[in-house]
Amino acid sequence: MDTTQAMDLMRDAVGIAIKLAGPLLVLSMVVGVVVAIFQAVTQIHEQSIGFALKLIVVIGVLLLAGGWMLDTLKDYTYEIFQLVAS
Repeated sequence: MDTTQAMDLMRDAVGIAIKLAGPLLVLSMVVGVVVAIFQAVTQIHEQSIGFALKLIVVIGVLLLAGGWMLDTLKDYTYEIFQLVAS
């Protein structure tokens, strides 16, 4: 394996990590901002509200997109093993 293949593998790994973590992080951030605005408007400063809603959203996203995430990781792992075998 030369340096270009190693760089391609690392670039693909970073791209897959962003693609898999992106939806979870973006939705958590959106929920956090919405809860913060709601708490600022109503002057309810309970930390567990934000945590519980973020947890529900993350679990929901994992239930909906977990299969796609697993397939993406499986394909990348298969590609790495094919490179190791050759």
